[in-house]
Amino acid sequence: MLKIGVIGAGHLGKIHLRILKESPFYELQGFYDQDQAKSALISSELGVKSYPDMDALIADCDVLDIVTPTIAHYDCSIRAMKQSRHVFIEKPLSNTIEEAKEMISLAQEANVKVQVGHVERFNPAFTAAKPFIDQPMFVETHRLAEFNPRGTDVSVVLDLMIHDIDIVLNMVKSEVKKINCSGVAVVSDTPDICNARIEFDNGCVANLTASRISLKKMRKSRFFQRDAYIAVDFLKKKAEVVRLKTLEGEPDPLSVIIDLGEGKGSKQIYFENPAVLENNAIKDELESFAKAIVNNTQPVVTIQDGFGAMQLAHQIIEKLKVSLSMMA
Repeated sequence: MLKIGVIGAGHLGKIHLRILKESPFYELQGFYDQDQAKSALISSELGVKSYPDMDALIADCDVLDIVTPTIAHYDCSIRAMKQSRHVFIEKPLSNTIEEAKEMISLAQEANVKVQVGHVERFNPAFTAAKPFIDQPMFVETHRLAEFNPRGTDVSVVLDLMIHDIDIVLNMVKSEVKKINCSGVAVVSDTPDICNARIEFDNGCVANLTASRISLKKMRKSRFFQRDAYIAVDFLKKKAEVVRLKTLEGEPDPLSVIIDLGEGKGSKQIYFENPAVLENNAIKDELESFAKAIVNNTQPVVTIQDGFGAMQLAHQIIEKLKVSLSMMA
């Protein structure tokens, strides 16, 4: 079993601790959080050792699970990788592009594996729909959340939209050509709502909307491609596939048929609901990382994936700054 330690024992860190404590893939050594008073309470509550020193925890582990605020990702990961430890790190990868580049360089030099916590890759609705997504040419996403002060240290782009940025980049295998966006800071010091239109070299267009000041939650994505439409509800864990196929022979009386006109024939619409299996996405992403380490394979969400999502997120943020300055 891999010896693992958790750095950061906030809301998400406690979830990771509970999962890792029961995992058959890891031996949980303990955790470190800079708030020692809080650490003592969590240690007593969960029955997990609290380390007073981060480097001592790193020395006792094979893997470090970094669940700190984004601003601390760089320092924690660098200290772990300098001791040749594998690193699982929550999204976004780091606070700045420069930090991320240094992290990639050190990971390669230390020959360690790094996985970034883009947990929606493990959402069962997405994994059920993914086999049906093939060269989408238009993508539309909505990620709406009620206001929560936790996470407002960063823009809504890095807080929420980055999940969909990662999904889109994973599905659209093309370079970004153009970005247009708009947004506004409503209750915090950084944008709380943003819409971004991303054009790719292959002609695909992705329209992403993220808000953390909505009255209801929504996490939906729709992928449009030749003869198919795929809808993914990340929140309700549902997937729907609508496909068009050339009609051959006599259709079923209850079939939905589209007449293409002018001698082009007809197509039949097929509705499918792929089976969505219940899972714990955080548990799955942590266990997938253990398997990548043990089997010496590439993590599901590589450090390069995390960097790509972060880089595009920062490009959107810079575009937002320009548009907001013009409105001032």
